[in-house]
Amino acid sequence: MSTKDVDDRREYYRITDTIALEIRPAENSGNGPAGDLPDTPPLFNLLSELHLMDFESQHLLRHISERDRTLANYLKVINKRIDLLGQALAQGLLREIGTRKTVVLSEGGINFTHSEAFPAGTLLALRMVLMPQALGMLLQGRVVHCQSRADGSFEIGAEFEALTDAQRQLLARHILQKQALERRQARERPDPQ
Repeated sequence: MSTKDVDDRREYYRITDTIALEIRPAENSGNGPAGDLPDTPPLFNLLSELHLMDFESQHLLRHISERDRTLANYLKVINKRIDLLGQALAQGLLREIGTRKTVVLSEGGINFTHSEAFPAGTLLALRMVLMPQALGMLLQGRVVHCQSRADGSFEIGAEFEALTDAQRQLLARHILQKQALERRQARERPDPQ
């Protein structure tokens, strides 16, 4: 692997996270961002739309905040209530998508273990629910590496393809929030002396 390839792969900050993840080979017919997944639960689509609307309305909330702090504070409370409802609904969705998996996640891709091997170059449809905000994302990723492990599973690395700007920014926001939480928890831990 060339130095440029290594530099490109290290472009994004990575976190270890536990998410609900469904992986399938993409049946890429051009009908959707991650190929066809006809059995996508309506709740998954609803949660995705809620987060996209929240992302798209952030600049409006900043403008309102400059003019009317009381109204902006009220809208933030309403937004938190909607987020809590989304989190409650996501608990049912997590059962439909499957068990949570520990993954390494960045804006550029994902690394995970799976029971099935996918050769390098395979296009995957990745349905993810990022917690705790219950962010549902349907992305496509191209397998970069697939290595067998001693336990019979496979370690797979995939680069995201065809991300929209909104999807990339939602991923970045999730990663930053997770990173901030880890730092806060590290500061709160008692010193092991």
